[in-house]
Amino acid sequence: MRSALNRLALAITSMVALAFLVPLAVATEQIARDRAISDARQQATSLVTVLGMDADPTLLTNAVASTTAGSAGRLAVHLPDVVPIGSTHITDSQVHSAARDRRSVLAPAGDGVAYLQPTVLADGRTVIVEVYVPGAELRRGVRTAWIVLGGLAIVLVAGSTLLADRLGSRVVRAARELSTSARRLGGGDLTARVEPNGPRELQDAARSFNAMADDLRLLMNRERELAADLSHRLRTPLTALRLDAEAMPPGPIGERMRQACDLLDEELDSIIRGVRRGTDGRDGQSADLVEVLADRLAFWSVLAEDQERPWEVTGGDVPVVLPMPRSELILVVDAMLGNVFSHTPDGAAFRVSISPDGLFVDDSGPGIADPANAVRRGVSAAGSTGLGLDIVRRAAETSGGRLVVTRGPLGGARVGILLQPVDHPPQPARSSRNRLS
Repeated sequence: MRSALNRLALAITSMVALAFLVPLAVATEQIARDRAISDARQQATSLVTVLGMDADPTLLTNAVASTTAGSAGRLAVHLPDVVPIGSTHITDSQVHSAARDRRSVLAPAGDGVAYLQPTVLADGRTVIVEVYVPGAELRRGVRTAWIVLGGLAIVLVAGSTLLADRLGSRVVRAARELSTSARRLGGGDLTARVEPNGPRELQDAARSFNAMADDLRLLMNRERELAADLSHRLRTPLTALRLDAEAMPPGPIGERMRQACDLLDEELDSIIRGVRRGTDGRDGQSADLVEVLADRLAFWSVLAEDQERPWEVTGGDVPVVLPMPRSELILVVDAMLGNVFSHTPDGAAFRVSISPDGLFVDDSGPGIADPANAVRRGVSAAGSTGLGLDIVRRAAETSGGRLVVTRGPLGGARVGILLQPVDHPPQPARSSRNRLS
């Protein structure tokens, strides 16, 4: 942008300079020519005065030699039937033409011109006074004037371009600061603000940006507080559920209900802390996907046994650390595993594959007929909330990968996070049902 402004200023000032420079150059040349001819006219007039007093050739010879043009060999007097007195540079025909017309004329002579001034003597004879003006005299001072005009034009163009560059730098700097702050805000930095500077329009834009950022932060704080309040309100029905679970007789069902209540209580605490902490508090956090998967499979495996679902886990020999808080990874894993339990019949098998390439969950259910529509937030053909796969998608993009929704090797759906571009889906050599559980 700055270079574009400089080129624009250079083009405009150059055109303006040329618009004035060309006429001034022509006028300078014309002024030099008029000055030389005017000098010739004055010297011719002085000779005419002498001729009016006495036309004696000897006197005229002395008068011609006493003039500047005469001493330089550029002045002559043409008397009828007499050899010209002085140095002539024109032809006889030009002399006869000027004598016949009896008016001052400029006659071409060599590389210059000759100023011819006719005058009539007392005896009626016509005398021609010739003053030769060489071409160098016609152009005397023109080159110097052109050099001065060209230098002045260069200085003006350079000065205006430099001034435009200084003014443009303020505009570009202000626009760049506004753009940088906008990118920071778009990246989640709610503290991004702009110092209003530059032209008035950019200052207004900066103030509007700061007001928008303040409003955005206020709205997000309100939403976080609302989410924390809603999560806290769930504690009332959770307390009633816990009392019912505690009242159940000892056994696997009652134990599972109590574990579910404890887990739900931990999740609510995690949600409230994460919401209150906001985006700034989550920056820089990371968690091991393998560890989170092991913890969550401990919960989902109990439900799988109740529904008589065969399942297995492959991989998990090395940690897979993702730049996400543990609470968000729990949501991702639960969304992927919960998708199997929600959309496949009891008894349908599933397989979990984890490696540095990503996390994949395959099932033997009916599969996903429309993968593109399934990842749309809030859209579900099975009566669910339609948020699960969108949670997985956002987590994959945050980790630098992408969401994979396709048909898996078990005949049903394959939902996964592909963290690295690979030619083939990960197929670990070893598998174990209880490797992570």
